[in-house]
Amino acid sequence: MTSPAGLTASLGRRRAYWHAGGCLVVLLGALYLVRRHWPAVESGAGRLAVADHGWLLTGAVAAMGTWAASALAQQGAVVGRLPGPRLLAAQFAASAANHLLPAGLGAGAVNLRFLMRCGLPAGRAAGALAVKAATGAAVRLALIALLVPACPGLLRLPHLSPAALAAAAGLAVLLVLLLVTPWRSRWRRALAAVLADIRALHARPARAAALWGGSLAFAVLHALVLIAVTRAVGLPLAPLQVALLYLAASSAAALLPTPGGLGSLDAALALALSAAGTPGAGAASAVLGYRLLTVWLPLLPGLLVLGVLVRRKAL
Repeated sequence: MTSPAGLTASLGRRRAYWHAGGCLVVLLGALYLVRRHWPAVESGAGRLAVADHGWLLTGAVAAMGTWAASALAQQGAVVGRLPGPRLLAAQFAASAANHLLPAGLGAGAVNLRFLMRCGLPAGRAAGALAVKAATGAAVRLALIALLVPACPGLLRLPHLSPAALAAAAGLAVLLVLLLVTPWRSRWRRALAAVLADIRALHARPARAAALWGGSLAFAVLHALVLIAVTRAVGLPLAPLQVALLYLAASSAAALLPTPGGLGSLDAALALALSAAGTPGAGAASAVLGYRLLTVWLPLLPGLLVLGVLVRRKAL
């Protein structure tokens, strides 16, 4: 008979295989799209090479600000005081780790280890991450709701194929099954713990302000990165339009479990910009510039910081 530890390890391996398979499918799809539209990608890279350096520098500054915003939101999700420099370094390292594992697992693992090193029990640390994620999602939805009236006609509901409708129905059935199976009690306990943490945090105005302010700043700064890149490559889109397209595309890409949204976010951003009337080369240059500033340039330094934190047992 298989021991509980062996069963847990087997389930963990199966989840890892499913995650890896899902990532591989999405990445292969992204590579196919790149190959199919290679002339536009090549032209976009050339356009980015001669872009306005001042706007690119502005985007780089906004990208660096996202780590401070993430640190502020994480502090707001915890009642106790966290060490500021280590918290900021952990967010920088988490952003790099997030591009190595799917569905935010990299950033989640780094932040979970950091919070536990700061003395939080595992349950409280996981609850703090859930509070931060839920607040970030709520902020994005609120920003989209505010920007849609300011940009009429920019977002259009896509035509859903029968396969997409079937997938959505299957997901709804799965959620219902999770609620009525023996997992229901665990879901209810986890939800109750998160709601208790939210009430405790909002009883302290400073923590609530940090949580919501940091989450808002994080989303706005990422939108500013894309706005700066579109200005650098000369795309004729208003800043509010670019912000709305980014928020909608990043929210849609979050549903696909790829490392750091690699492939899924790129395709969603390119599709959103193209649907708004941007030529293919211009959309490609904007996506490449956004990825350069938010992923590729900080990736190696972030991994080095991650290694230092692990070696010093800060994680």
